[in-house]
Amino acid sequence: MIGFYDYTVIITYIGLASSVFGMTQAINGRFRTAIFCLALSGLCDMFDGKVARTKENRTYEEKLFGMQIDSLCDVICFGVFPAMISYVLGVKGILGVIIITYYCIAAVIRLGFFNVLETKRQQEEEGSNKYYRGLPVTSIAVILPMVFLLNFFIPSWMIKYILMANLFIVGTLFIINFKFKKPTNKQLTVLVLIVACAVVINLLFSNYRIKHNIEHEKPLIEEIEGIS
Repeated sequence: MIGFYDYTVIITYIGLASSVFGMTQAINGRFRTAIFCLALSGLCDMFDGKVARTKENRTYEEKLFGMQIDSLCDVICFGVFPAMISYVLGVKGILGVIIITYYCIAAVIRLGFFNVLETKRQQEEEGSNKYYRGLPVTSIAVILPMVFLLNFFIPSWMIKYILMANLFIVGTLFIINFKFKKPTNKQLTVLVLIVACAVVINLLFSNYRIKHNIEHEKPLIEEIEGIS
């Protein structure tokens, strides 16, 4: 069989599987489960590189394969998946489709540019990169669960506009050329705890539901209930 099969890519595949399952849940209106799957995919992406680097004497081809697999999975997990969640939640119409398309294109550009830079860097030095160029696409796995918490505080009709703004701003940050240092392990731990709390709150208390209008073949937001 083609490809490389070892433990260094297992976590990447788990993250992909989580996102694919999350898509099926989003389509069926189970947004709490979908948000959980997105956060889980982000957690897997956070650690897949660390796991890969534990294998000694990786060939150049193995490193390049791992990098390509990671970016290809990221297109689905943090490009298509968040766009699908936003679409089903109401980001529709001409403007909505334009923003979703823009977000996905920006994510692909960001990942393609990363592959070019990372391939060149690995030819010149060992170890992981110390800085990000542009906002990493994985950040949507942190941002979207936090945005989803707004369902406790704002009317249901405002959700789609918040999501539109979120996709546009985050997509733009994907392709803006700025550089910042990667977070430390302690900072990552705090970030994971914050996202975990947001996901747990959504799972336990959010009652965001969609019912389908069969006559018009489009989903309508039924209600949003916050913490009472």
